[in-house]
Amino acid sequence: MERPTRFGTFLAPYHGIDGNPTLQIRRDLDLVRHLDALGFDEAWIGEHHSAGYETIASPEVFIAAAAEHTRRIRLGTGVNSLPYHHPFVLADRVRQLDHQTMGRVMLGAGPGQLASDAFMMGIDPLRQRAMMADALDAVVRLLRGETVSARTDWFELVDARLQLGSFAPEGVEMAVASTVSPSGSVQAGRHGIGLLSLAAADPTGLAALNGNWAAYEKSCAEHGHAADRGAWRLVVPMHLAETETEARTQAEYGVLHLARYIEGLSGTTMSWGRTAADAVAQWTGDGFPVFGVATIGTPADAIARIEALAEASGGFGTLLVLDLPTGTPEAKRRSYELFAEYVVPHFTGANRGRAASMEWARANSERFVGAMRQAVEAAVARGGRG
Repeated sequence: MERPTRFGTFLAPYHGIDGNPTLQIRRDLDLVRHLDALGFDEAWIGEHHSAGYETIASPEVFIAAAAEHTRRIRLGTGVNSLPYHHPFVLADRVRQLDHQTMGRVMLGAGPGQLASDAFMMGIDPLRQRAMMADALDAVVRLLRGETVSARTDWFELVDARLQLGSFAPEGVEMAVASTVSPSGSVQAGRHGIGLLSLAAADPTGLAALNGNWAAYEKSCAEHGHAADRGAWRLVVPMHLAETETEARTQAEYGVLHLARYIEGLSGTTMSWGRTAADAVAQWTGDGFPVFGVATIGTPADAIARIEALAEASGGFGTLLVLDLPTGTPEAKRRSYELFAEYVVPHFTGANRGRAASMEWARANSERFVGAMRQAVEAAVARGGRG
């Protein structure tokens, strides 16, 4: 079973509508810089255009800014809503970012999440997945250096090619968003690109993981690609503190903003959304619609959750923390610090050699102490001379 050895964040982001949007975006940039300093591997940035809470319209613009203030963290569009973009223009923007980030950009693709976004653009929700499949085929081929001619009912390409080659020979890493249905898995497998499971924290999404992986393997095989669990990313909400009580208290800070957002999207008043404590209890119990069940506790709780996800899924390569309004900005930063300090080494084996060295020293301590005692006694007998 493959356990994750890479870690990052999935930053939609979600911000309360009573806050200063300028400061919220600046704090998002500061957070990515902080994660880079902590050694996190990836940050994925969302694309949304309505409903007030998810305020980044262009992950590419955000990534361009974040790249100038980070050194090693990889930056992904999480995800580009392909029906909203002409595939040539999107592929060209990503290729430019490939160079600006010196190979750190990743492309995430999906059909579009918010119905209100598609409505404002006059896009029929029933067509979004077909439009995404059309666009993905073109974007993948363009980013792989092909010349593409294609005609669909919503875009046309005539001898289209990107004028810039890739920054590195392996090109831009790509992944397709997947929730419950196998459609994302099938599209990812068709092109031999990664899988980004956004609903792994939801009980229904968790139950669908094995079926989605099977669909991915089947699609990969049908199109001549090898399925790689190392390219599979799972997204779950987490907030950590030194104790579970502290973590739950901190999570009360912004959880009602999230409750109002869920109510706004669903048009339903949630019985658990009256108090922050009730909302946290619901979130860590049966879970929230869309966002699933959160791990709000200690690093040990996070380790147990990730181990359970690895067992349930059969193994995956990267765990992404879904960034949500769980605590003040300072509490969130501390949560990521605890994750980097204690959770990451558990899975990467960073302390394996240290533990083995300590065990060896313990097992041989009598030999060491005995020899040292003899040396001291000999020195005393010589009167401290040589």
